[in-house]
Amino acid sequence: MAPRTPTTLPIGAHVDQTDPVAEAQARQAPLVQFFLGDPQDYKGPQVRYAGGAAALKEAAEAAGVDLYVHAPYVINVATTNNRIRIPSRKLLQQHMDAAAEVGAKGLIVHGGHVNKADDPEKGFDNWRKAIEATDIKVPLLIENTAGGDNAMARHLDRIGRVWDAISTAEGFEQVGFCLDTCHAHAGGNALGTVVDDVRRITGRIDLVHCNDSRDDFDSGADRHTNFGAGRIDPDLLAAVVRDAGAPVVCETPGGPEEHLADFAWLRERV
Repeated sequence: MAPRTPTTLPIGAHVDQTDPVAEAQARQAPLVQFFLGDPQDYKGPQVRYAGGAAALKEAAEAAGVDLYVHAPYVINVATTNNRIRIPSRKLLQQHMDAAAEVGAKGLIVHGGHVNKADDPEKGFDNWRKAIEATDIKVPLLIENTAGGDNAMARHLDRIGRVWDAISTAEGFEQVGFCLDTCHAHAGGNALGTVVDDVRRITGRIDLVHCNDSRDDFDSGADRHTNFGAGRIDPDLLAAVVRDAGAPVVCETPGGPEEHLADFAWLRERV
């Protein structure tokens, strides 16, 4: 595969779910990411595109737009709390099914956490069980997170333990990694080496969430901002994108105008 250049690197944004294809076209973007339903509840996915899932898949294919679905924030398959873990597994499968129906290139899910008093090994094993319990129809991309002392995917050693655990699970070959720059910075991972560090653990980076951070390094705060308006060195942001060589989703504030400015800012530096 030829290396991607700044002009060929696919860059898109997280957009409203009502008409993701129109949102992509408004940003001149070859890809977009969106939720299917409410990211803060367990009610299950909802395709709000007129005509439903099949129509969205057809429209995206006709427009040459790649779709990525972000799973709800409430999903936590690592927890030892059965009242959260079991509904989380069910919701993950529902969103996996819906992502496949719209023709998504991947389903992104946060790494989750266990309670402060819990043995983190239980969380790693719960991830293994979740992979085995899920019928993975499109790539499942586990995303690093910014905060939490007992998070599964904040620190590199924990990400390594998750990968050790799930590597024996049936379906593991369909699991990938989504690297979020704001989360890595706020989580205390050096952006200068994080691409190599993650690749050493997972062997892959399938998607980059490129975001500036409103907060300082290792703050544990997940607050995204537009490029150049935050606390991350611009050269480090660009280096992550360049070194990862994966499609990019900007989860930065604003609409088409702000996102187009972020795309231009990033391309100029990459």
